[in-house]
Amino acid sequence: MDQFNRLVSEQMATMEKLLYLQTELERCQQIEEELKSLQNSTDLDSIQNDIQLMKKELKEIQLIFEKQTDEVINSYREMNFTASM
Repeated sequence: MDQFNRLVSEQMATMEKLLYLQTELERCQQIEEELKSLQNSTDLDSIQNDIQLMKKELKEIQLIFEKQTDEVINSYREMNFTASM
């Protein structure tokens, strides 16, 4: 049970990172659109670089979250299998 709780806690922390990064990505994309409308290419390049970095980080965190989900499921199955014996 301790391992299951630890895995769930880790997954919740990852989910918080995921939600934060998604929010930041949306904010930057909104800024990108505003800068495009103002046609300020210097700032636009900078924000586009930030967006690319955040998209990369978001993909990495999503992969971690998926792995953690698998670990939580496996831990839960093991816990139930052990309890049913």
